[in-house]
Amino acid sequence: MNNRLLNAAEIADYLGVKQSTIYQWTHHEFIPHIKLGKFVRFRTDQIDRWLDARTTTGRKKRRVDLDKLGI
Repeated sequence: MNNRLLNAAEIADYLGVKQSTIYQWTHHEFIPHIKLGKFVRFRTDQIDRWLDARTTTGRKKRRVDLDKLGI
């Protein structure tokens, strides 16, 4: 997506979460947003950076030592 402003319904769809979750995140200032009077908008470039900052590589799969488990 280009750098456009999305409303709560659009950003919820973009992130795959409920719109109520977006409003909770906004209220708790968890997600970057812009207040325009009574309206809340989200910049796609800020949301993408926010997502990148929360991306992890995940845990490397460890082989379980069955001898230590007594199996």
